[in-house]
This record gives sequence, C-alpha cells and structure tokens, in this order.
Amino acid sequence: MRNHILFILILLLMNGCTMLSSKNEDIKTTIIELEKQALDQWNNGNPDGFLELTADDVVYIDPAFESKLEGKKALEDYYNTIRGKIKIDLYKMINPVVQASPEVAVLTYNYEAHRDGMVFKMNCTEVYRLDQKNKWKIIHTHWSFVQPGKI
Repeated sequence: MRNHILFILILLLMNGCTMLSSKNEDIKTTIIELEKQALDQWNNGNPDGFLELTADDVVYIDPAFESKLEGKKALEDYYNTIRGKIKIDLYKMINPVVQASPEVAVLTYNYEAHRDGMVFKMNCTEVYRLDQKNKWKIIHTHWSFVQPGKI
C-alpha cells in the first residue's frame, strides 16, 4: 500500500513539474513574440508597440543617455522626439533567452540592425512583469553597445 501511495505521489510531482515546464515554455514564447512585434513597429519609426508594453514604473537605460529614464511618461516623451525618424532595413534578434517565473520574465538578446549598408549591434535586456490584468509589461529596459572581440 505504501508503494502505491509513493508511486501516486511521484506521478503527481512529475505531472506538476511537466505543467510548470510547459507554462515556462508558454511564457518564453509569449515574451519573445511580444518583443518581436514591438521591434517590427520600432524599426519602422513607430514606438507605440513598446509603449503599449511599458509599465508605468518602467526604468529605461540607454548608452545614448547620461542617466536613466524613470517612468512611462519620461519614456514616451523621449520616444516622441524620435517618432518617425527610425527606419531599419533589416533587423535580427539573435540568441534570445527568456528566464521565467510565473510573474516575472527576463529577456536577453543581441540586436543587429542593418541600415544604409551599415550594421549596428547592441545587447538588450528587458524585464517583463505580469500585471493585474494578466498582461506582460516591461518594467526595465537596458541597452548596451556590443564590444567586439571582448567576452
């Protein structure tokens, strides 16, 4: 009898792990898809995809700035100064990795943009949080320049 109970407990535990693993895979797929949709708009001069994904309490770090931007309003004000000015011929999201828990996901990837025969390479980290409406929102963005030849 104890063996049967132990066997059932092991099966339940394994099923729970499988469900958790499946849920994490769903989160990873969702986060990458959200980011790609926003990048598709961004690369055509439209920051609205990212603004829709942005939480009110976002922190945004960019090597073009001396200091970080805090809050969605500050980010929106910045985005409005460059709205319509960005046009990327081709971009690549390289090696995206999502580390997920039920309510927070961290996305990291290398970004490669091709424009006018030039290639720009950057690193990106986005932290997403599941909000009260069950929507993934960006609470932290960090862009940095790729340092060629450095590990």
